[in-house]
Amino acid sequence: QLQLVESGGGLVQPGGSLRLSCAASGFTLEDYAIGWFRQAPGKEREGVSCISSTGSSTVYSDSVKGRFTISRDTAKNTVYLQMNSLKPDDTAVYYCAANPLVPAWACVTSTRGYAFWGQGTQVTVSS
Repeated sequence: QLQLVESGGGLVQPGGSLRLSCAASGFTLEDYAIGWFRQAPGKEREGVSCISSTGSSTVYSDSVKGRFTISRDTAKNTVYLQMNSLKPDDTAVYYCAANPLVPAWACVTSTRGYAFWGQGTQVTVSS
């Protein structure tokens, strides 16, 4: 059974850092592109970053570019999101998801095509 489990969220002060993990089971990271998304209260879910199934391509939203870094460890079948210089606007529930539809060399930060989702992890940036 395909499953994604996020972890690593928490409360952090502005300017701080967190590293989120997305552990995959039931498939390998070479099968699907993986994306990170977030949803704040009262707002639509938005794409944050993604990594292709080959691992060669990454994409970042303008709001996190230069602050967040996506990476993966294929031996652990886990994707990470390193978040630095966090701002209160980064407060949201963060989700990872798998996209089986894009080519192996590509990924997208639109929610379209992401068929499998984790349960989310809360990130709160506040002093």
